[in-house]
Amino acid sequence: MPLPTSAPRDFALLFAARIFRLFAYGFLAVVLVLYLRALGYPETRVGVLLAFTLLGDAAISLTLTTRADRLGRRRMLLLGAVLMVFGGAGMAVFDNFWLLLVAAIVGVLSPSGNELGPFLAIEQACLTEVIRHEDRTRIFAWSHVLGFTANAFGALAGGGFAGFLQHRGWVPLESYRMLLWLYAAFGGGVFFIFTLLGREVEAPRPDPAAGRGVVPVAWHGLHEAKGHVVRLSALFTLDAFGGGFIVQSFVAYWFHRKFGVDLATLGGIFFGTTLLSGLSALAAVPLAKRFGLLNTMVFTHLPSNLLLMLVPFMPTLGTAVGVLLARHLIAQMDVPTRQSYVNAIVPAAERSAANGITTTIRQVGTALGPLAAGPLMGIPALAGLCFVISGGLKSIYDLVIWRAFSHVQPPEEQGRG
Repeated sequence: MPLPTSAPRDFALLFAARIFRLFAYGFLAVVLVLYLRALGYPETRVGVLLAFTLLGDAAISLTLTTRADRLGRRRMLLLGAVLMVFGGAGMAVFDNFWLLLVAAIVGVLSPSGNELGPFLAIEQACLTEVIRHEDRTRIFAWSHVLGFTANAFGALAGGGFAGFLQHRGWVPLESYRMLLWLYAAFGGGVFFIFTLLGREVEAPRPDPAAGRGVVPVAWHGLHEAKGHVVRLSALFTLDAFGGGFIVQSFVAYWFHRKFGVDLATLGGIFFGTTLLSGLSALAAVPLAKRFGLLNTMVFTHLPSNLLLMLVPFMPTLGTAVGVLLARHLIAQMDVPTRQSYVNAIVPAAERSAANGITTTIRQVGTALGPLAAGPLMGIPALAGLCFVISGGLKSIYDLVIWRAFSHVQPPEEQGRG
C-alpha cells in the first residue's frame, strides 16, 4: 500500500497509533472479566462494571469528538490516551468495587476488544485532511484490516502471556494485573505517538469572508452537516439495532443448540467468518471506485442480509455454515465505504463531530438489539427469527439510506453523470 503524497509522516503515525491501540484492546478483552472474577466479584457485579465501561466509553467519545474540531484534534487524541492510561492503571491498582467502577467509567477500556472511545472518529477526520479524496476509501479499508489484525494478535498475545506467567508460578490474579499495567503502558505509547502529529491533521481554519467553514460552537459540534448527521444517525441506529439481534454470542448459542456444535468447532466457524469479514473490507475499494460509495454500501449489504435470513432455514450444519460464510464474504464491504462516505459529505471543520455522533449512535443501537433478541433466543422454536428480523431491519436500512442520500455525492464522484 503506497503512502499518500501529502503528509506521509502524519499518515504513518495515525496508522501506528491505531495498530498499537487495537493490539492493547485485544489482550485487555481476554483478561478483563477473568481479572474481575479473580478479585472475587460475582457475575452480576462484573456485568455492572462492563455495562458502565461501555456507557463511559460512549460518553467520553461523544464529549471529545464533538469538541475536537473546535478545540484541537491532537489535543483530544492526547486526552483520550491519558484516559486509556488511567483506565488500565486504575483497574490494576484498585480492588474496591466502587473505585473500579470509577476507573471503568472514566477510563477508556474495551471489554469486547472492539474499537471504542474517541480515537477512530477523530483519526478518520485527521486522515481525511492528509489524503486525497480518491484515496480515502482505500486508506480506510486498510486501516480496518490492519486494526482488525492487530486486535487478533493482541488477543493471542494476551492469553499467551498470562499463561506464560502462570506457568512460571504467578497466581492468576497477578498475571491479569500485569496485563492491565501493560495496557496502561500501551496507552502511554499511544500518547507519545500523538505528540508527534503535525498541524496538518487539524480542522482547517474558518474563512468568514467566504461564509463557510465556520467551526460550530454548539455542544454537538455541527453546523452545515447537522441535517445529514441527524438522518444518518437515525438510519445507522436502525442498522445497528438489527445487528444486535445476531451478536456473535447469540449466533454461537443458536448453532450449539440446533446442531450440537462443540466449542472447538464454533471457534473454527468464527475464525472463518472473522477472516472473511476482514478481507471483504478490501474488496469494497475497487467496487466503490467503479460504482460509488453509496451504491457499494447498499448493493453489497443487501445480498449479505438476504444470506443472513436464509441461515435458520438450512437443514444441515454444513449448509448453514456455508451460507453464513458466504454472508461474511461480503458483509463488511459497507464499513470502509460508510466511513468514507460520512467523511466525504460533511465539511472538514465538522468531521470529528459527525464521526463521533454517528459512531456513538451505532453503539447504542447495537446495545439495544440483544434486549429484544434475548426473549426470542430463549424459545427454541423462535430463535431462528433473530436472523430473519436482523436481515429484514438491515435491508430496510439499505433501501431507505439509498433513497434518502442517492443525490448526495462525495467530491470524487461529482460530475460522473
